Parts: sequence; structure tokens; C-alpha cells
Amino acid sequence: MSTGRPPTTSHREVETAALRLFSDRGFEATTVADIAAAVGVTRRTIFRYFASKNDIVWGDFDWVIRRLREAFAAEPAAAPLPDALRRAVVASNTYGPEQLPELRIRMTLITTVPALQGHSMLRYAAWCGAVAELVAGRLGADPEALEPQAISLAALGLSMAGFKRWVDNPEEDLAECLDGAYRILSGPGARHR
Repeated sequence: MSTGRPPTTSHREVETAALRLFSDRGFEATTVADIAAAVGVTRRTIFRYFASKNDIVWGDFDWVIRRLREAFAAEPAAAPLPDALRRAVVASNTYGPEQLPELRIRMTLITTVPALQGHSMLRYAAWCGAVAELVAGRLGADPEALEPQAISLAALGLSMAGFKRWVDNPEEDLAECLDGAYRILSGPGARHR
């Protein structure tokens, strides 16, 4: 016997509809009511899936951080830290061709919409916290120590530069943009190795 009305939509359907609307109309011009109407549900249903409109843009960010942790854990312990971190960031940001158009919409919104900047700081802090923990584990240091904190913030800047390059240049490969950004700090000629 059924215990209620079956779900009429999914987390994924809400994300897809919202990103399409944000791309077509703009983030500010799209309301939660617009998203609900596009999916055929109520505003309340949208808020069951996402805490806010801003959260829709970021998607499942916990999954992003898990991927980074897994990719870093797969790196050999003897690998130089900058190389291990670069490869982990690239590996954790590898997407299938069918996922790239949606990722480009997300990253365009994240890097250009002022209303998302404050929310982005929370996400960036979580990402930097994860990187600091990973780096601290390699160094045998406290994640709050200067070196893990500095490396995590530098990694965020490099990642943002790689993503911005990719967003602004659709013909370029995301992995190459990220790899190239990280190699800039590896020394002269490192980008061409």
C-alpha cells in the first residue's frame, strides 16, 4: 500500500531546469517560483532539494570535495606535494563531454554573478579546508598551520584561474587549463614538460 504521493521530480531535474533558466534569463531574473514552474512542482519542493537558489548553482559540492580527497589519497606518498596536488585537482575535475556544458554554466555563474560571491566564499572555505587537511597530512602538520593554509589558498587561486581560463575560452580543455595553471608555480618551463 502506498504511503503517499510518489515523488514527481528529482534533485537532478531541479538542477537541470534551474541551470537552463539561469543561462537563458540570468540568475537574478530567475526566481525559485520560475524553477518550480519549469519542473512542475511547488516552491516548497524545490527547498526540499536545495537550501537556497544559490545552492542550486553549486550542486553537490560535498561530492566535489570527496572526489578531491579520493584523488589525492590515490597519489603515491613519495610524490612531490605540488605534483600530487596538481594531479588530484585535475583528476577530481575530470568530467565527461556530456557534463561540460552544464559545468560551464555553473562556473560562468559562480565567477560572474555578484549575488553568488558571498555564497562562493563559504564553498571556497570548505574546499580550502579540505586541501589544508590533505596537505597537513602529507607534511605531518596541523591543518591550521601557515604552510597548509598558504598552500590551500594558493591552490584555490590556481584552480580559479584555470576555471576562468576555460570559461572564457570554450575551445580549450578544462584539464589542460587546470594543469597549466598549477604548473605556472612549478618553475620556469614547467608548463611545457
